[in-house]
Parts: sequence; structure tokens; C-alpha cells
Amino acid sequence: MLTLQEATAVVGHNSGVAVMAALGECWWCGGGCNESRVNNHHLYAGEAGDIVVTLDFVKEMMEDFKNQKTLHPRDAFQIISQTKELLRALPSLVDISVPAGNHITVCGDVHGQFYDLVNIFELNGLPSEENPYLFNGDFVDRGSFSLEVVLTLFALKCMCPSAIHLARGNHETKNMNMIYGFEGEVRSKLGENFVELFAEAFCCLPLAHVINGKVFVTHGGLFSVDGVKLSDIREINRFCEPPQEGLMCELLWSDPQATPGRGPSKRGSGVSFGGDVTRRFLQDNDLSLVVRSHELKGEGYEFEHDERLVTVFSAPNYCDQFGNKGAFIRFEGPDCAQIFTFSAVPHPDVKPMAYANNFLLSAIRRQLTG
Repeated sequence: MLTLQEATAVVGHNSGVAVMAALGECWWCGGGCNESRVNNHHLYAGEAGDIVVTLDFVKEMMEDFKNQKTLHPRDAFQIISQTKELLRALPSLVDISVPAGNHITVCGDVHGQFYDLVNIFELNGLPSEENPYLFNGDFVDRGSFSLEVVLTLFALKCMCPSAIHLARGNHETKNMNMIYGFEGEVRSKLGENFVELFAEAFCCLPLAHVINGKVFVTHGGLFSVDGVKLSDIREINRFCEPPQEGLMCELLWSDPQATPGRGPSKRGSGVSFGGDVTRRFLQDNDLSLVVRSHELKGEGYEFEHDERLVTVFSAPNYCDQFGNKGAFIRFEGPDCAQIFTFSAVPHPDVKPMAYANNFLLSAIRRQLTG
């Protein structure tokens, strides 16, 4: 049986259907998959051989997910593969235009809380060309429905690429997925071969977005040096696991601090940066606001740095224990924004971190406590 890389080399990147045929019927699970909890809805190929994801398919898939059914591995493979190619074609920094009379909704961390993601769509509508979204990283890990979250977001991207924009977070990485549950969840629900496929797709996610040339959106924050221009971010080669330092690392990991200047990161990666750093970055790039995620906030959002920076976090009652609200920001026209908050909704009795690597978690805790 061919490996994923060998099959892709044979038929090219553009046809998930052809790659599946080259791989063989049960590539996804090595021939021993249990399909007793798999849904019966299937994608079909268009005239050009590409898969077709319809709104009806997405709605049926989400309903199956709510009932704890799993997407058929053939369909999962096709959705992930097509999303990877859509993302690969984008620059590392994506410009988004929101004309007068239109809007876009920016969401922060979801962290595998699928039922809260469904609630966002019930409150604010499903993504469409008229109702676009930007999800600002950390789709997965910690919450035990991470696969359902990311497949929903990827399927929506396939359905209508302009309806949903996706950014990389620090948890769309191999090392975090290995520890905090996504890797184990993928193995359990889809099979070993999907772990690397998701890792490849995550490496294609853009690192930042700019809305109407004025609002800079990235998962983590700003930089250890002044003078970084948007052109520098566009030129980042993001198709890799994040390095331990540099612009890519800091975009994914940095946090704001109350005091001016810079300090070491409490996370061990990235940097802590003050309001003066934010102000200079905005001035240097003719921007007005930084939107970032990456941190739990009690009300789901928080303004800092003289309201030049806002954190938005969209995982309410994070990990079933913090009691926080979730939030999303709706940017309307060129320069108007509204913030909406929401509470957690019930979910099946599957605890957060159910798929986490407890051995690695224990090792990290021992290292931190010294």
C-alpha cells in the first residue's frame, strides 16, 4: 500500500479523490477501522475531480457530530486535503476587505469546545459570503471535541473559501497536539495516518490578517524588536513547525503586559510586550488596533494598552472549570465594531483533556515546579 506522500506524488495535490484511490480503500486505519459510529453522508466529486462540500452536507455533518457520530474517514481525508491546498495558496498575512454595509466576525480560541462553536453559529449565523468569519487560532487541544471543531471549520472553508478565514495558533502545532489531546483524539476517532495529515494542513495556516488596512489580527501578539513591518510578516516562510524564536514564534506565543517595554514570556516562548510596543507597531504600519486571542478573559474579551489592543477568547467555561464567558467581535463597515459575549452550553459527558498525554503533562508539571 502506498504512503500518503507517495500517493500524492503520483497524482498531484489537487484531487483528494484521486489520492484516495491511489492509497487504497482503508489507508486511514491500516485496514482495521471500526465504522459502527461513522455517519452515512458522503461527499461527491465535481466535474474537475475536486470534492464538493455543500451547505446541506455541512449541516448534516454538524448534526451527526452533535450526536457523537464521526465523519467517514474518506470524507475527512478529502476535506483536510482540499483545505490544505486552499490554505497553501494564501500569503502568510492575509488582507481582508469589509466594505461599508458589510461585516466580519472575529472569534478567538475555541479549544475543542464543539458545542460552544455550534452556539456561536446559532447566535450569529453560519459562515457565508454575506456573513464571513475569522477564527484566530487554537481550534484544537484541551477540549475533547477538537476533531469535530476543526473538521467543521475546514468543511466550511471548502464550502465557501471567502466565508471563513483561519489563522494558526500556538496549538496548531505537533508538540502541543502531542501533549494536550488533539493527537490522541485523532488517533482514537480517525486513525494514526490522520495525525500527520492534520500537521501538514496546520503548517499551511496563515499567521495574521489585516482588516481594511487598519485592524491587525494574530493569535498571540507582537515582537521582541521594533520596526517590524507588515511586509516582513508577509515574507515569513510559515510552512513548517514554529521555531523557538523569531517573528513566527512571537506571532503565535506573545502576550501583552501592563508595564512599558518588554519582558520574558510567562509561557517560555514569545515575549511580553507593553503598550508602548503596541503603539509603535501600529504607528509604523498605519494601523489602529491589534486583535489577538491566546488568553482566557473572564468576560471573554479585554481591552489593554489604551484600547489599542483587544483580546478575544471564544471558549466559555474553559475546560469546564473557569466559569468565564466567551466573546466574538463583529467588525461592521470600515471602522465600527461590536463585541458580543455568551455563556457555555451543555455538552456530552466527555471531560476536557480526555485524550491528553498524561505522561508528558506530568513531566511538564515536574519541570515547572522544579
